[in-house]
Amino acid sequence: MSETITLPKLGFDMREGTFLNWVKNVGDSINKGDVLAEIESDKATIEVESSASGVLLETLVKPGDTVPVGNPIAVVGEAPANGAAPQSAAPAPQKDAQSAPASQSAPPEPPTSSADLPSAQATAGEGPTDAPPQPERQSAKDVPGGAPQATPPTAPVQSAPPAPTAETDEDLPDGLRASPVARRIAEERKVDLRQVKGSGPNGRITKADVEGYVVPAAPTPAPIPAAAASAPTPAAPTVPAARPTPIAPALGPGMEEVPLSRLRQRIATRLVESKQTIPHFYITTEIDMDAALALRKQVNESLDDAHKITINDLIVKATALALRQYIGLNSHYYGDKVIRYQNINIGIAVAMDAGGLMNVVAKDADTTSISKLAARNKEIIAAARTGKVKPEDVEGSTFTTSNLGPYDVDQFVAIINPPEAGIIAVGSAKPVPVIVNGEIKTVTRLKATISADHRVTDGAEAAQFMQYFKKLLESPMRLLV
Repeated sequence: MSETITLPKLGFDMREGTFLNWVKNVGDSINKGDVLAEIESDKATIEVESSASGVLLETLVKPGDTVPVGNPIAVVGEAPANGAAPQSAAPAPQKDAQSAPASQSAPPEPPTSSADLPSAQATAGEGPTDAPPQPERQSAKDVPGGAPQATPPTAPVQSAPPAPTAETDEDLPDGLRASPVARRIAEERKVDLRQVKGSGPNGRITKADVEGYVVPAAPTPAPIPAAAASAPTPAAPTVPAARPTPIAPALGPGMEEVPLSRLRQRIATRLVESKQTIPHFYITTEIDMDAALALRKQVNESLDDAHKITINDLIVKATALALRQYIGLNSHYYGDKVIRYQNINIGIAVAMDAGGLMNVVAKDADTTSISKLAARNKEIIAAARTGKVKPEDVEGSTFTTSNLGPYDVDQFVAIINPPEAGIIAVGSAKPVPVIVNGEIKTVTRLKATISADHRVTDGAEAAQFMQYFKKLLESPMRLLV
């Protein structure tokens, strides 16, 4: 008995992943939960675990393949007793319909359309695919109105027009064909697919075709006749035209083309969406960190290295406790409604060694002790930087923090991670001279700025949140309670 392992959905908006490599080889023993392979999604490199125990009988994809969510990637089961070649429990995704393996337990099936193959699981809600369309399997010996010139089947076969079916994910009006991902991006960008030239098989429009499409400039209007020009017309409001994606120049001396990683493409899409659709406003406060640094030093003297507290851990904890007090900011905006969360999960923006950012998530940061929070933060941040995060490490944030303190930054503002309502940007803690009771003293201070969504909150609530955040860090014993 064997079980087919499919690509799981490793994130609420994941539709496909790029297969990187196999961690196990065919013939290896597998336990349920063992890491089988590594997949690169839009967010990160994620390990795919086996959902069954046994022996890895067959691998169905190879490095570099783009695999839709829900497609089979491997077969795990009992090792063949007679040493025969392993048999797959389900056919692998097929590039050519004529290469489809025949079932050993049933007679050959009549030709089927590409919608019956595993790659069309998106039509059943499993997620879209950019895989090439499957051609219909049809004998070249078939003639209209006649029987195929092949060995007659046990039952008579009659030519009949195919039954009308509902429009699939690939069919478009006017005979156009496009992948589901290309359709979704075209809808988001309001691109007319009839104007896009497809580079896929049989002119199929792919994701890359839509992303590379440049909207042509509007034609110059024809001159207005003199009679019409004399008639008064109301002034039309001025609407700024959308700036098309610039066309890259031809490469020359001193120029190098650097392809964007999936992570960088995802960052670009989400942050452009955020700045174009979210009305950001910003509030900055300055925080005296002397008491927090002294408490951190005292606490760390009694902790092992794994549990030692960083300034970032203090910031995450203070953010979570401030959100508990101002729970309206622990919300997500969804157009016609706002979802408010009682669980407080703080996203931590992590700079990747290879470039780009990734948000890891400190779950229930308001109720977790700061030493356990620190240990968990170290673990998931290290996993992110080595490309070994798990889905639960990057999902479920309700609010985000971004700390550029280690980079000698005085102050900055951050872009909200939609659909969240806000993000805190923290600069470096630096000694500054201040006047206290008529005397000049040196204190350690940092500046923190909240970027908030004006559709969810207002200036007064965000200001009160920042006041409470400041109070927690200046009276840090509250962070230990």
